[in-house]
Amino acid sequence: MPHDHHHHQIPPESGDKRIFLAVAVNVALTLVQIVAGVISGSLALIADAIHNLSDALSLVIAFAARRIARRPADAEMTFGYGRAEVVAALVNYTTLIVIALYLVAEGVSRLLDPPEVQGWIVVAVAAAALVVDTVTALLIFRMSKDSANMRAAFLHNVMDALGSVAVIVSGTLILLYDWRLVDPLATLLIAGYILWHTARELGPVIRVLMLGTPPGAPAADVLECMEAIDGVEEVHHLHLWMMGEHEVSLEAHVVLAEAADADAVKAALKKRLGVAFGIEHTVLELETEQNRCASSQQIGHACGALDNATHRHA
Repeated sequence: MPHDHHHHQIPPESGDKRIFLAVAVNVALTLVQIVAGVISGSLALIADAIHNLSDALSLVIAFAARRIARRPADAEMTFGYGRAEVVAALVNYTTLIVIALYLVAEGVSRLLDPPEVQGWIVVAVAAAALVVDTVTALLIFRMSKDSANMRAAFLHNVMDALGSVAVIVSGTLILLYDWRLVDPLATLLIAGYILWHTARELGPVIRVLMLGTPPGAPAADVLECMEAIDGVEEVHHLHLWMMGEHEVSLEAHVVLAEAADADAVKAALKKRLGVAFGIEHTVLELETEQNRCASSQQIGHACGALDNATHRHA
């Protein structure tokens, strides 16, 4: 059964304002970290400022994708621009993987050669960063429930928040007790968590871009449902995909039973697909036994096989 994907949505304009504000506070934090890094002589703080700037850029990408996705379909993009958000999610998740792998390398390096902590100023700035990360999370959390694009930006923010917590805890323990292994171990744990979370989110994003079958509408179940409709003899050349993150589409050839009412069968199919699987966009080619396709491949089509056969006999 389909699930309601839109109960967490907020108005687009309000969402845009939240993202803009999140970008502003992250850019402000970046400037504070750079100044604090120069004053304290902490290269780590300056590096963290650059990392925080990457979070702001991830929000900029998410913001731009949201605006593009709202454009209506036109002659250049007949399916519309909705997948801009999915592409943005892929970019941000890929960036997260790169950053997480960098953190793994850094963690291993620090295990072998634990660094000096520059003083309490580093811990204090990390605490300020945690406050900003929390504010950013609150601004975009609701939008992340409904969009892979915003979930990717949100995960960037979560990684930064965890990094700030790690700096506060490990920095305090190192300054008070000289427990230097806490810092690299915390770094490795954060990197592992981000890689695990990103791996979970990346699959569905790639599935949408590759026109994969929606998780809530297995092809075998859809076929069975369609062929159970009165007046349907057979269904073949079935295609199921997602035009956007939530809009399921179907295309299929339907062979009508003898004396079946084509309009009634078509209406029954559309209604049943909408109720059972949330499929609102359907393209149905109705055939009779006399004019049905030569190929009866049920899922997908045999275009590639036919092309290969044509080349072999050319």
